[in-house]
Amino acid sequence: MPLSKRSELVLLGTGGGPRIWAARSQPASALIVDGAVYIVDAGDGVTSQLAKSGIDTNAIKAIFITHNHSDHVADYGTLLLRTWQSGHPGPIKCFGPPPLKNMTNSYINYMDWDISLRIQHEARPDFKSMLNVIEIGATPSIHQDSNVKVDCLKVPHGEADPSYAYRFQIDDKIIVFSGDTSKSEGLIDFASHADILVHEVLNLDGVDAIIEKTYPGNDSFRQHIIQGHTTMSEVGEVASKAKVKTLVLNHFVPTGSPVLDKPDIWLNGVKETFKGPIIVGTDLQKILL
Repeated sequence: MPLSKRSELVLLGTGGGPRIWAARSQPASALIVDGAVYIVDAGDGVTSQLAKSGIDTNAIKAIFITHNHSDHVADYGTLLLRTWQSGHPGPIKCFGPPPLKNMTNSYINYMDWDISLRIQHEARPDFKSMLNVIEIGATPSIHQDSNVKVDCLKVPHGEADPSYAYRFQIDDKIIVFSGDTSKSEGLIDFASHADILVHEVLNLDGVDAIIEKTYPGNDSFRQHIIQGHTTMSEVGEVASKAKVKTLVLNHFVPTGSPVLDKPDIWLNGVKETFKGPIIVGTDLQKILL
């Protein structure tokens, strides 16, 4: 079936981890299909990145959270609130692991003063009623509309359980987001023959250098990072075994180092095990599907 819908991937934020840095925004991506917008993760800065990319936030149809580490959800509530404040009439579907419903309600309570005032004085629709929050369970197929079909897969991410990968089918195109994961055989099957695999990536030498500089001798922290992520060579192996057409590197760990966070380092580390096209992702990068 030929691709009839105009589709685009926008990497809103490509940095991995909770620390403050200037080089990359925290993880968030947007899929735009015939003008409809689907967000994957909502790290710090997602609203400003949407504005910089020129994406119409009133066209957001759904938000998909891979897991609840702060760098993936720090601006989840802010995204919902500012989208509502910018005129989104709803509904917005929100998918993610538990306790997403509790997180959403807690944010609404946190901002209740502002929300109530704006409803009263600005004639805005009820904020909570515009949201449909769905916590992911055992069912792999979680969403389908006229633009996309979305499936999920639980992936290993250390103690951050559950963590999910997402597969979007857009006509005859498949795009997969790994989320945060260590090397996953299940993900290889899940991403089989995908047109685009957006995968996180870890530079072991970079992690060691950062730990030596900031947390010398902290082996437990080192193991925490390594066990929950996928090294450059492993990312290439996953993409190669899955026979994906294009690999997009995302969620760079470590992030922001002027020495270690360079395109050639990531590219050379991955292409040893994957010979197909590789895109070293950057914030606000747009990729046509």
